[in-house]
Amino acid sequence: MIELIPAIDIIDGKCVRLTQGDYDTKKIYNEDPLEVAKMFEDHGIRRLHVVDLDGAREGRIINFRILERIASRTSLIIDFGGGLKQEDDLEIAFESGAQMITGGSIAVKNPEIFTSWIKKFGCEKIILGADAKKKKIAINGWEETTDKELIPFISDYYDKGITKVICTDISRDGMLQGPATELYKEIREAIPFIYIIASGGVSSVEDIKKLSEAGIPAVIFGKAIYEGKIQLKDLLRFT
Repeated sequence: MIELIPAIDIIDGKCVRLTQGDYDTKKIYNEDPLEVAKMFEDHGIRRLHVVDLDGAREGRIINFRILERIASRTSLIIDFGGGLKQEDDLEIAFESGAQMITGGSIAVKNPEIFTSWIKKFGCEKIILGADAKKKKIAINGWEETTDKELIPFISDYYDKGITKVICTDISRDGMLQGPATELYKEIREAIPFIYIIASGGVSSVEDIKKLSEAGIPAVIFGKAIYEGKIQLKDLLRFT
C-alpha cells in the first residue's frame, strides 16, 4: 500500500502553497499549521512532510518553532526540509521533533557535507531531495537549474547509502495536472531498491491509485487537499 505524506509548507509561520516553486504565487491556506497537522492525524495520516520555505530562501533553519509545536502535539512522523546547510541546522531540526530531514541543494552544492550527514545520522534519518526540471536537478528553492542529470544524481547517492529520495517534477508542482508517473517508473527501473517518494502534480485520489499500481511506494501531496480536489475521507482506503 502506498504511503501517504501530506505536505505543510511554511512561510511566516503560516501554511501556504506555491506554484512551481514561485514565491510570488504564495497562497495562504491556514494561519496555523498545527491545526492542519491535527486534521491530517484525525484522518488516519501517520506521516508529514514539512517544508521551511523561509529557510529555503535564507539558507538556514527558520521555522523550527512550528515544527516543534506540530511534533509535540501530534504523533505524526515528520520529515523536515528547507534551508538545511549546516550540521547545527540538523541538530535543531531533530531536537525540535523531526524524525527525518530532507537535503536537496546541499547535496548538490556540498556533497561532502551531505555524505557526512548520511554517515553520522544514518540513512534512515536522511532523505535525498531530488527536484528536477526536464530531468535536470534544480536547487535553491528551484530558482536555479543545474547540469546534473536526475537519475545519475540519485544513483550516486544510493551508492553512498541513501535509501529514500523525494523526487519532485517541478513542471508539475502545484499545477494539479497529475504526477510524473513515467519518470518515477524510469527511476525505479534504474535503481530498483530506492524508496521513491513521488511529489508534484497530484490532483486526485485516482492519481494516487495510479502511482500505487505503478509500484511507487510513497507520495507527497498538498495543493489537491487544500483546494478540495481530494477529500481526506477518500484517503482512508490507503491507510
